[in-house]
Formats: sequence, C-alpha cells, structure tokens
Amino acid sequence: MKKIITPLTIEAVHSLKAGDEVAITGTVYTARDAAHKRLCEIIAQGGKLPIPLDGQVIYFVGPTPAPPGKVIGSAGPTTSARMDKFSPILLDAGLKGMIGKGYRGDAVRESLKKNCAVHFAALGGAGALLSHYIISAEVVAYEDLGTEAIRKLELKDFPAIVAYDCYGNSVFNKNLVS
Repeated sequence: MKKIITPLTIEAVHSLKAGDEVAITGTVYTARDAAHKRLCEIIAQGGKLPIPLDGQVIYFVGPTPAPPGKVIGSAGPTTSARMDKFSPILLDAGLKGMIGKGYRGDAVRESLKKNCAVHFAALGGAGALLSHYIISAEVVAYEDLGTEAIRKLELKDFPAIVAYDCYGNSVFNKNLVS
C-alpha cells in the first residue's frame, strides 16, 4: 500500500498507477453536486473560491451527523459520475485528486491526463468504517447545504484505490497503457 500525503504534488501524482492501493493522509475537502455547481459558478465569474484547489483532493461525500464522541458520522463516497460536468472545470483550476465511487466520463478522464491528476475509488457501502480514518471535520463553506456543505477533513491513512491515473489508465478496463 502506498502512503500519500495531501495536498498532492506533481511527483506524487506521477507515481500513482491505476490499481495502486493507497493510504491518504492530510487535508481533503468534501463536495457534492450543489457545492460543485457553486464552485464552478465562482470560477466562471472570476471570483475567489472559498477553498484552495491547488494540489487539493475533493471527496464526493455528504456525511451523516457526528454521533456523540465522534468527529463525523458515516462518510461513504457518492457516485462520481454525478460530478462529471463540473470536474474538468475544477481540474483546470488546480484540483489534483478526487475520491468517489464508480465510473468517470470521457471528458473527466481526458482532463485527468491534461491536468496531471488522479481519481481515487473508496469502498462504497462502508461509510461507517471509512469515518474511522477521518480525524477532524469542520464546515468551511456553504453551511446552508447541510450535509452537502463543504467540509475540511483531516485524514489518517484513508484507504482507497487509484481508479484513474494521470496516464489514462483505469481499473475499469483491461487495456492499461504505460
């Protein structure tokens, strides 16, 4: 298992290959559909984003409320394809990684190559287990979105798989390119 630290460097992204098992430590931000839409609208208007994107990772998750004594509730990945229309815009703005589940469209895969970025897959249906790898969580933007507000998470050895690498390879096909 490869240990990686966020924010991601170009060297770290280059070292990752489709199928690699990783343990992610560091800061990531959460965002789902509504937050993605708002971020892209700000970019289109030339405004200042509420979170940094350079080298950052966005986790497609809308966690449940934290039970007593926990920093976060269940925090499993949501379907990545729902963010496909927004992801190339965020990748062009400096995003280097995403965590979700399932397939990504052609435009996202091309944008991952163009922007030297990576998409990680986390285990769907295991939100309660994945929450154990989140050591802190705080809402940093769009509190009005409730569970879909943007949160800043600190991860410690969060398990994932490189689903799409920056070379065009994917765990979802058998024609891997070097």
